[in-house]
Amino acid sequence: MANPLIVACLRHCDPRPDVDPLTGAVRRYPRGAGASPGELAALELALRVAESWHGRTLAVLAGPPAAEATLRDALAAGADVLRVDLPDPGYLDDLAGDEHSLAAAMADAVRADRPDLVLCGDRSADRGTGALPAFLAHELGAAQALGLVSLAVDGDELLGERRLPAGRRERLRIPRPAVCSLEAAGLRLRRASLAAQMASRRAVIPVITPVVAPPRVRIGAPRPYSPRTHEVPAAPAGSPRERLLALSGALTNREPPALIGPADPGRAADELLDYLRRSGYASGAAAGRPGRQPDPGKQPDPGRQPGPGRPAERP
Repeated sequence: MANPLIVACLRHCDPRPDVDPLTGAVRRYPRGAGASPGELAALELALRVAESWHGRTLAVLAGPPAAEATLRDALAAGADVLRVDLPDPGYLDDLAGDEHSLAAAMADAVRADRPDLVLCGDRSADRGTGALPAFLAHELGAAQALGLVSLAVDGDELLGERRLPAGRRERLRIPRPAVCSLEAAGLRLRRASLAAQMASRRAVIPVITPVVAPPRVRIGAPRPYSPRTHEVPAAPAGSPRERLLALSGALTNREPPALIGPADPGRAADELLDYLRRSGYASGAAAGRPGRQPDPGKQPDPGRQPGPGRPAERP
């Protein structure tokens, strides 16, 4: 494996655009634009794999000239860069709107160098569907492993781990060449030195112009929607009693006792009704005890005197 090429695919977009609620117009802010956390994790992993294989890292981005700001960050981190020129207006309506055509344009930009590994984020921040890595694998004729949470080098091959439903994990042995997409998974891009950052601001970014292919639309039979798997909190460990206490929060999320010591039934009932009112289980009128409030125009019944098992009336 002589001088392998590791490609990291990036996307320059505004993760928090403003949308007009009346017209639906989208307003993006160039100052806050950049790559998503998953794409930056893919770039950092590409740099690590290139160091292990003694190869070269190439960061590829398809977008307008304003997208070179993201490429300069990749250049400062130690990667070579390449921009596939796309017009600024209609970023999602032209070539970038069809991810198959976008993948074909990016594959044409790197096909001559025969990359051993192409790394992408799980999805871009601007309405990304996560289908670009699969289209890239098709265009390059490479193996694909999508939705990985970790990727490690094992000699000339790669070991990946993918999340499955019901809290399970799947481990994959990935041959070369391959296209992999990753979640952020806590991996951050390394901090570049000040000299590298200043040099990247003066560097000239190589640009190629793709051949825009007509959109390829494929219509198939409808099928049920299957949501993407996502990370959930780990299940509590221990005995059944300890797991039940952890899930219910009985030892953490509780109110202190309102009554300490023996109490008469009337006071205990009042505390219980107050708790139901505070918790929203009963309203003030519905939680009252009918017949317990004295009528100002009615004399107390002499026959209802306190006795064994009968609490005294309280005003």
